[in-house]
Amino acid sequence: MSTRLTIGDLPMVESHSLKLAFGVAGVQEGISEYLSSSLKRKGYESASSSVLNFLGALECGVNFGSEIARNLGVSRQMVAKTVKELCRVGYLDQKEGEGKQKQIVFTLLGEQLMSDSRLLLAELDGILVNTVGEKGLVELIGNLEKIQSLITLKE
Repeated sequence: MSTRLTIGDLPMVESHSLKLAFGVAGVQEGISEYLSSSLKRKGYESASSSVLNFLGALECGVNFGSEIARNLGVSRQMVAKTVKELCRVGYLDQKEGEGKQKQIVFTLLGEQLMSDSRLLLAELDGILVNTVGEKGLVELIGNLEKIQSLITLKE
């Protein structure tokens, strides 16, 4: 965050938390872009970062639109629109369920996409381990989990 543009002589203190937030966001964006571009090279033309984030929030079995909306913090209409598009490209299928809600499930192509995503992430794990070491990576993940728990308690 820039401090050069302040006009009101307000204090802009340095913050490790701010640097952490930007760093984590950058890592997440980098991993998403790596995954998306790698999958597109494998022929998954619709594997954008947003599609992968949506699919990553789904269970391997049966999903329902209302649960997806609740988990992602979006409207059911947004979920319905996204599911319709992902059905069109062949990653998801909708089936009649009990009551009014349709069951949302992965197709074979959708399962293959998620399997290939996991393989690519495992390859990235190897690169990260070679760079920061297994112990360093495990400690980093552990520290991030501790920070997440701490922040969750503060809410």
